[in-house]
Amino acid sequence: MQTKIIDDADVVTYVAVCDPGDEAVAALTEFARAERLEASHLTAVGAFERATVGWFDRDARQYRRIAVDEQCEVLSLIGDVAETPDGPSLHAHVVLGLADGSTRGGHLLAGTVFPTLEVVVTETPARLRKVMRPDLGIALIDLDRSEA
Repeated sequence: MQTKIIDDADVVTYVAVCDPGDEAVAALTEFARAERLEASHLTAVGAFERATVGWFDRDARQYRRIAVDEQCEVLSLIGDVAETPDGPSLHAHVVLGLADGSTRGGHLLAGTVFPTLEVVVTETPARLRKVMRPDLGIALIDLDRSEA
């Protein structure tokens, strides 16, 4: 993956371009940790040769995995990076377009890039903190623990 800062005012904007074969979640998480991102949002377009999305099952408190075992277009990918006790945490949702025009979507759990994934990441001066919510079984941004 190649990255470059394209704006460096109070807000830093990066462009990350994933290569064919990159696993998108791992590559973006590694990038977020390398740059020590704490309060970012991201958008992306591109395609995967295969992907796994998830639907959060509130009763089981875990994601149900939905395999997309075919070439698919990333029609929309939006998410954030926030600080957790383990470091930066990526949270992204995706809508994938299939060859027949149908879509699959959900929480992006994995995606093998082909031919590219072009991601714009904007880091703001705020420090967002995620806190595990045992009542929900998921870490969410806690505004009381976040700072400007």
